[in-house]
Amino acid sequence: AMLRTLARAATVGLGATWTRWSGSRAGVLAHVVDLRSDTVTTPRPAMRRAMAEAVVGDDDYGEDPTVRELQEKTAELLGVEQTLFVPTNTMANLIAVMGHCRRRGSQVLLGQECHLQVYEQGGLAQLAGVLSHPLPDLPHGMLDLAELERVLARGHGSPYHPVCELVCMENTHSSSGGRVLPIDYLRQVHLLARTYGARVHLDGARLMNAAVALHMPPARIVEHCDSVSFCFSKGLGAPLGALIGGPKDFIEEAWRFRKALGGGMHQSGVLAAAALVGLADAKEILLQDHGNAQRFAKGLRDLASPICFVDPATVETNMVLVRVDGPSPTELCQRLQTVSPEEVAQTGHAVRVLLFPWTERSVRAVWHRGVSTEDTDLALRKWEFVLRQLEL
Repeated sequence: AMLRTLARAATVGLGATWTRWSGSRAGVLAHVVDLRSDTVTTPRPAMRRAMAEAVVGDDDYGEDPTVRELQEKTAELLGVEQTLFVPTNTMANLIAVMGHCRRRGSQVLLGQECHLQVYEQGGLAQLAGVLSHPLPDLPHGMLDLAELERVLARGHGSPYHPVCELVCMENTHSSSGGRVLPIDYLRQVHLLARTYGARVHLDGARLMNAAVALHMPPARIVEHCDSVSFCFSKGLGAPLGALIGGPKDFIEEAWRFRKALGGGMHQSGVLAAAALVGLADAKEILLQDHGNAQRFAKGLRDLASPICFVDPATVETNMVLVRVDGPSPTELCQRLQTVSPEEVAQTGHAVRVLLFPWTERSVRAVWHRGVSTEDTDLALRKWEFVLRQLEL
């Protein structure tokens, strides 16, 4: 409810980067820096042109050439035999679970704060008939390997415990602030899973962020998994779209699950075209996003405010988690998105910074292609102004 209230407040007047604000200088335009999520981007002109000019066919018959091009390019990028284009990453994750867990009542092991566990409406139970067993997340977004092996071993060959058929990981790990899972950790999880007859699925909604941070091709990450999801509507800036990747026979079954879930599409090349544009400059854009997130984290740290704390060493990709001491995160977010005459008089700028509270004592800021270095500096100045007001 808190997030919905703030979202409604944040979107009042949002139709562009600039909005009018009410006050004694109501004619002044407020500059909006939207750091709520990397899902808030809108298609750029080149992406819109590609969508309008896309060559299309009926993808339900496998006849859309743009979808085929996207699937072939991403299969090569991810190092998998085939991929399948789907509307959302949530659907891609659900299809993966359904594909791996063919025994009703089987078990999936995953982190208790991962996206698949918290933010996907319990689809594992609702639609896949699968039992999720959440394990505690370590601060870096990893699972404790000893605990993972204990739970895997408990169900292996037991007539009483659910059979674990799948381990799910998320890379980058959103709830940990965009942390990157180390390659050696992925290798160890895959080895443990195989030892006990389970598979590994990677929620790669922000896989490109991880690849850029690790300075390696995405395929080097995916080689330690049996399937992967990949999202185009976050850092890549497309309006929607994701895919699932894996072996040929797995993707053939995934096509059936996509159909059952209502994800079969027809002239979907208009959507695939946007994804192809997003892929084209992904590395360059994501490097900028990561750099801007670091720039902000270091700037906020240097303010040395007793109200906020951030450790730049934990900022590995495009997310910054800020610990808040004193005011509630909700109050801080409300102040950051409010423009006052005092702000304009003291800073010479009218800036609205849009954020969500993340926990009871933290807020999360997310960089994307809609936030420039100049926007980052304006956001930092707004934070400085608000923190000074709170410290009075």
